[in-house]
Amino acid sequence: MKWTAITGSLATCLITIIAAPAPLAFAKNGDTHIIAEDTEQVVDCGDATLIVNGTGNTITALGNCYAVTVMGSNNTIVADSVSHDITVYGYDQAVFYKNGSPILWDRGRELGMTNRLQHVGS
Repeated sequence: MKWTAITGSLATCLITIIAAPAPLAFAKNGDTHIIAEDTEQVVDCGDATLIVNGTGNTITALGNCYAVTVMGSNNTIVADSVSHDITVYGYDQAVFYKNGSPILWDRGRELGMTNRLQHVGS
């Protein structure tokens, strides 16, 4: 193989990498983390991600959440608005959102567990 073929291929790869735009990331700093058991809380999402890890929690999320992620079991989250995604791990989770068109990703259901992710009236 000739060096011109190798350097030509390398140059093409380098140009492709440089020309490709960086992926956009819209998540904000200041995510809200709730790690608890059997609590009832009201939080303001502030356009950031709400992350709930635990069991038996009831969370009311005011304002817009960029995303909601729930892990554990028997958690109930009611969000005013979710703009990007709702991801649920575990079982017997309920996430209700009033506004937005988030991507719904039920990882628990993939393993045969039952969760509810649902749009509800405002």
